[in-house]
Amino acid sequence: MNPQFQIILFAVIAAVVLFQLYNVLGKKVGRQPEEDARAQPGGAAGKEGAEGGPATTANGTPLDATTLAAIAGLKARDPGFDPHRFLDGARQAHETIVRGYAEGDREALKPLLTPVVMASFEAGMAERETRGVQEKVEFPHPPRADLELATAQGDRAIARVRFLSELKQTIEDGKGEEPRIEERRTAELWTFERPLNASDPNWVLARVEPATA
Repeated sequence: MNPQFQIILFAVIAAVVLFQLYNVLGKKVGRQPEEDARAQPGGAAGKEGAEGGPATTANGTPLDATTLAAIAGLKARDPGFDPHRFLDGARQAHETIVRGYAEGDREALKPLLTPVVMASFEAGMAERETRGVQEKVEFPHPPRADLELATAQGDRAIARVRFLSELKQTIEDGKGEEPRIEERRTAELWTFERPLNASDPNWVLARVEPATA
């Protein structure tokens, strides 16, 4: 066989093998929370580009027509609504609420939840405390947040956000054993609401649902 042909053949085989290895080892499944950590400030869902381009999600994908129409409907009732600023606040609220629930911090939770959600959280925290279990949650990366709905229903503003989070959870069972550390990923839909035309601009969490990544 011609030596030059052998070199070319081996190079082709090596390229194919490397491509297969990348396909097996190099892919990430689902949307990654760290993508938001690398995003520039102001890159959250619903922001229009500096050149007047279309509104996009956090990863640059244009928002669908239904979501854009819903945002326009809310802005008609609440001209001050800013999807970008809202998502910044929603992401901070998400971290505060998750940590607050894990640590049983009722004072931190109460102003961020509707009474119904607070009652549900209270039941879960009380049951955990009865068993002597203590938890602590850390976020290795800021949670990813995508705005899925922003609209007005009656006298309320409603906004739904899809959160993808990576959590590091430390659990003490109250039996004197070594704390257990768990790492997991969660995907949830959080619905926030607030009264329209209210002097208080803060949103509260009204519902939590599981979601796909």
